[in-house]
Amino acid sequence: MSNSKRMLIFELIRGAAAIGVAMLVALIFIFICSDEPMEALRYMLVAPLFTNGSFSLNSLYIMLANSTPIIFTGLAVCVMFSANQFNLAGEGAVMLGGFVAALTGIYFSTGTYADVFIAVFVGSAVCAVLMIIPALIKVKLNASEMVSSLMINYIIMYVVLHYLNNVFADGSKGSVMTFPFAATARVPALVAGSSKLTWGFVVALICTVIIAFFMYRTRWGYSIRMIGINQNFAKYSGMKVASVIVLSQIIGGFLSGMAGAVEVLGRYDTFLWRDLPGFGWTGVTVAILAKNNPIFIPIAAFFISYLQRGFTLMATYCDVPSEMVDIIQAVIFLFFAAEKFLSGYRQKLVVAAAKEELAQKAAQTATEGGNK
Repeated sequence: MSNSKRMLIFELIRGAAAIGVAMLVALIFIFICSDEPMEALRYMLVAPLFTNGSFSLNSLYIMLANSTPIIFTGLAVCVMFSANQFNLAGEGAVMLGGFVAALTGIYFSTGTYADVFIAVFVGSAVCAVLMIIPALIKVKLNASEMVSSLMINYIIMYVVLHYLNNVFADGSKGSVMTFPFAATARVPALVAGSSKLTWGFVVALICTVIIAFFMYRTRWGYSIRMIGINQNFAKYSGMKVASVIVLSQIIGGFLSGMAGAVEVLGRYDTFLWRDLPGFGWTGVTVAILAKNNPIFIPIAAFFISYLQRGFTLMATYCDVPSEMVDIIQAVIFLFFAAEKFLSGYRQKLVVAAAKEELAQKAAQTATEGGNK
């Protein structure tokens, strides 16, 4: 078995162990705070897909719909983290992307079905440009992109709220929201009768394939990964480190903006978000679960979506608060980020691989000697 396969097996085992520990923590809290723990467990683990003992297709559609925006943000974080850029402005980019896409669908409608493509692209492009700010601050001033990107999130939120409240609000409504955007600007439903699952999910899967190809089959993707592994080595190898860092954050901004655009145009008739939606933060967890591998992002996103729905059902029908999902996500984040977690087992795999390689070389040398 090759060393790469051993490491892949290790990462899968490590991921399963982290999830297992997180679920164990959840079970402990459920048994402590619930008077009916077994019923709560049924709602958490079984009810998201099975209703009254039978498979619920509608529940599956809901979870796929809920996973759509965090696939986009997971991919965005995956690209930026692969370049060792801890840019956390994806949360604000989601809100800005949705807001700009909504305004485009309201005020720049062509009356054709090109509207949805134009609106999504404009919302995404604006966020891509926005990400140039923390990227340039990083490469020009060597300032922490984590700090600057966190600050940008709240700047975005209050700017959006200012224009939503004072410029673009529909005064005829009882609450603050924009005017309805054109029907041609809406992302159409993927399944008839399911307004939540839209073609945005298919777009998210297509983006997953594109990003995976970009990261593992192109020169730019290779540069991003090499800079993430060893920036000094990449620099002295002739790679344009500053350009690649900026590129990674532009791609992350574009994908985050697309998450907001697709979500708003697919799930709503108007823009009415009054706070950061949370998809950017969840995207960080998704990327960590997927170990920055784009192919695993949809699986990790569905897992998080499954947990969120399970805890929502559990909080609705039992006496366990839905905030329990935040505890699970925190524990998963903790164990995935802990480099020493299962490091002993990893060392054994490395030693076994080295011994196997030495044995193969010895056998090859003996064979060559016998032939002579």
